[in-house]
Amino acid sequence: MPILPEPVQNLINAFERLPGVGPKSASRLTFFLLRAPDEASKNLADALQNLKSSTAFCEQCFNITMAGNRFCEICSSIQRDESQICVVEEPLDVLALERTGGFMGKYHVLHGALSPIEGIGPDDLKIRPLIERVKAGNIKEVIIATNPSMEGDATALYIKQQLQLIPIRLTRLARGLPMGGDLEYADQNTLLRALAGRQELD
Repeated sequence: MPILPEPVQNLINAFERLPGVGPKSASRLTFFLLRAPDEASKNLADALQNLKSSTAFCEQCFNITMAGNRFCEICSSIQRDESQICVVEEPLDVLALERTGGFMGKYHVLHGALSPIEGIGPDDLKIRPLIERVKAGNIKEVIIATNPSMEGDATALYIKQQLQLIPIRLTRLARGLPMGGDLEYADQNTLLRALAGRQELD
């Protein structure tokens, strides 16, 4: 097997460390950049450098914002309902909810979920700032929108335990059948959750 020049192998190794990128994809990306005009490589390098130097985390919700800003656009907006906080695992979850246009409250990004197997405990997440934020007052409802997984459920339960003595409404995103889905293809857990979360037919 031919030995690749060190800069080429280093870039392949760097790409392989990215989530969802295997050895073949890493090699394809590297050789694409090798053949691409110099401008393409320079633009990618500049974008990667600016990603770290030009961004920061919001001091209130821990979503991504521009460097130098204490708060993100959502936390700074007077149009948003400050009495509602939607708790999500990652900044990408904020984007997903914002695309629906159905939530006008504010967010709190945990930056992960509880996972004892991976050694991720409450102190590794932004749970303490969430509790302090709720205790500070003016919050009427906390919507827990962690992922429907073992880790997401464990995180939701932990947050519930931490907030249960505070007089707020604590809710969890409903889970069930997707629009356009067929019952025959739904797994057992999805069907059970759909049954448990059934609503009155108006």
